[in-house]
Amino acid sequence: MTQYILALDLGTTGNRAILFNKQGAIAGQSYQELTQYYPQPGWVEHDPMQIWQDTCKVIEQVIKETRISPSEIAAIGLTVQRETCLLWDKTTGEPLHKAIVWQDRRTASRCLELIDRGYTQDIQQRTGLVIDAYFSATKLAWLLDRIKQEKLDINFNDVLAGTIDSWILWNLTGRKVHATDHSNACRTMLMNLQTLTWDDTLLDLFEIPPQILPQIQPSMGLFGKTDRDLFGSEIPITAIFGDQQAALFAHGCDRPGLLKCTYGTGCFLVAHTGTQITRSHHQLLSTIAWTRSEIPTNYALEGAIFTTGACIQWLRDGLQLIKTSSETEALSRQVSDTNSVYFVPAFSGLGAPHWDMNARGAFLGITGGVKREHMVRSVLEAIAYQVKEVIDAIERDCNTTISRLKVDGGASDNDFLMQFQADSLGIEVERPVIRDATAQGAAFGAGLACGFWNDYNQLIANRQLDIIFEPGEGTNQAQENYVIWQKAVERAKNWV
Repeated sequence: MTQYILALDLGTTGNRAILFNKQGAIAGQSYQELTQYYPQPGWVEHDPMQIWQDTCKVIEQVIKETRISPSEIAAIGLTVQRETCLLWDKTTGEPLHKAIVWQDRRTASRCLELIDRGYTQDIQQRTGLVIDAYFSATKLAWLLDRIKQEKLDINFNDVLAGTIDSWILWNLTGRKVHATDHSNACRTMLMNLQTLTWDDTLLDLFEIPPQILPQIQPSMGLFGKTDRDLFGSEIPITAIFGDQQAALFAHGCDRPGLLKCTYGTGCFLVAHTGTQITRSHHQLLSTIAWTRSEIPTNYALEGAIFTTGACIQWLRDGLQLIKTSSETEALSRQVSDTNSVYFVPAFSGLGAPHWDMNARGAFLGITGGVKREHMVRSVLEAIAYQVKEVIDAIERDCNTTISRLKVDGGASDNDFLMQFQADSLGIEVERPVIRDATAQGAAFGAGLACGFWNDYNQLIANRQLDIIFEPGEGTNQAQENYVIWQKAVERAKNWV
């Protein structure tokens, strides 16, 4: 008898397997940290074989530690870091190069060239996206060029391309299924947002052979089954989501006016906009929320902020101002403000709503009286201010007033940050007990698709809230300082 849904959450910094029981609660989990490669400044890569091996490892660990049989798992839901992409040889199963991560900026010059050639409006109309190195299209074009140079005898009939979901699905199914879902495909800058298919004009523009791309399927539905030789059981894979769309699904944001923010390596705000495409006038992304064959397509607006949790990691590993990420909360409370220090976390340029590939990170306003505590606090405040920028843009695009922000992700554990977020926005911030909303959303989708659960609204109603942060006495100061922080952002733009 099946008693569990297995969620695979394959993220930027690590890979996780989480078992959910019939009540939607976590029954067990396993995690493996993922190695980051930085071959040149602005370049970020992952080893696809490590991702695959760690995927197997976390599945085996969670099964072993919970002492269940693989046959008790009703289905698998898969959620992944989205724009990271790779090429591999379908005859050998070997990657042809390390995967290029979504943060990678090596194709920025190609993007600027496309902008100069006047492609901005056409690409935005077709895909809902802005032209930026963040998305997969220019990364895949770079990989294809590199492979052509390095492997002169390459047969492109043997080459497959995809984002991490396609790579893992292909391996899980014993190299039988090469597919992706709409929520991941729409982030490649190659899928037409209206037809929900690969766009021939864009494939020609980026010189990407259509036969190497995965088949696009609805987010919820049967993708295939795991190869019996892997875990001793053929487990159906019944949902694939991009990580941010999975979190949106987990929070119950299934209608216009509801939005969430995931505080991870970056911050990603996604607002549900209904069953019609909403076009942004403030540099937000029009995107797919999720799809299912028997329901209309769900669309969303997204603000992608590249560097948030990553700058806390930098305080720890780079500057060594802290030993653990959790220290930032206590240090920030030791001072009443930042002593006029403002931080701009533009390590990989600026995402929404600026989309400045040349911006660089900066501390501004440093004087002799500035201490470690002030600098740490300014980093946390900058995270909240970036989120405020995007919410302001969402309100203008959707002509609505947001009354509550739903949050998840590692940095949402920080009470100081969440309170400052509520103060800077002037609205409530809702934090659930389960912070792994990406995995939870993938599990919900897989369980609903296979009939393990039948009522989405009941699943959402059963979620437990941890705390609701309300705007407090720091609201006026937070909002006044936001205006100065915006000036700091302008100083950091167009740096190179």
